[in-house]
Amino acid sequence: MCAAGRVIAADSSSSSSCSSVSVVVAFASFGFGLLGFRNRLHRVKETMSSEEIVDKMTTSNGELLGLAFMAFFIITLSSTARYYFKFFCFIAFSVVCAVGPVPLMLFRPRDYRNALIPAYLCIGFGKMLGASFTVRGKENINRNHGGIVLMNHQSALDLIVLAELWPIMGRSTVVAKKEVLYMFPFGLACWLWGTLFIDRQNRDSAKSVINKEAKAINEKQAKLLFFPEGTRGNGDKLLPFKKGCFHVAVESQAFIQPVVISKYHFLKSKAKIFNRGQNIIKILPEVSCAGLSKDDIPALMERVQKMMQREYEQLSEESLSINNISEVH
Repeated sequence: MCAAGRVIAADSSSSSSCSSVSVVVAFASFGFGLLGFRNRLHRVKETMSSEEIVDKMTTSNGELLGLAFMAFFIITLSSTARYYFKFFCFIAFSVVCAVGPVPLMLFRPRDYRNALIPAYLCIGFGKMLGASFTVRGKENINRNHGGIVLMNHQSALDLIVLAELWPIMGRSTVVAKKEVLYMFPFGLACWLWGTLFIDRQNRDSAKSVINKEAKAINEKQAKLLFFPEGTRGNGDKLLPFKKGCFHVAVESQAFIQPVVISKYHFLKSKAKIFNRGQNIIKILPEVSCAGLSKDDIPALMERVQKMMQREYEQLSEESLSINNISEVH
């Protein structure tokens, strides 16, 4: 059994609490500093001469610089501050990368190639934050037919995994809840690169949409990307798989392409740690669903999950070594 989750944590619970307070104080101070600077600037414009305004602004700029330095100092020292700061930057930059090329996407709506520019930008920014990925098993990809691509789900950083896979898988698309569509302008970008939106509250509607996409798997050689666990997991074992993607695979008699990502040892949500880390994405050989029926789905699910679990344990152990992390039993 993999012991990948038992690693040395940099902070104890008490230090984590102190770090959380430090983050709040730092950002609150910085925010109030900005607000005070704006209010003072507005007042002095009404009551002072231009020379006095310049002198006052010099003093205010010095205060603002001091607050910025204090916030930077705390972020540098506090793992909790770095954790929130890095995630904020990642989410903000991901949205910018997604919506920036929208004008270009309008020329070819619902085309998977619209996501290529955001994908390359996301990979580059992930490396800047310290989240680097190595892709193995590219020889197992067959772009001459469609299929179902299954990946284990750990964090919002899985966006980088999607970005790594998008250019090499071929005609790809993902499934998202319909609420994402209304998150303008991000939802528009998702629609333009072919995201499949489903209503999770309406099973008939969701099944109808996915069955329509199942036809595209055969007709357009499309690759439908799923996180079969349905939610994020960061333990030593993968969470139980949902049946939906397996129904699509059997319905379309398509291939299943398992993709396993090593555990994010550099990322600890409970301890609020976001360090640098090297990670492994491994594309496994395809599993054929030809000749299978709905009665075969439970056995198919068990087979694929065991395959991915075994690889997950091996890759996570290797990742420990690559990142020079010691285990704690």
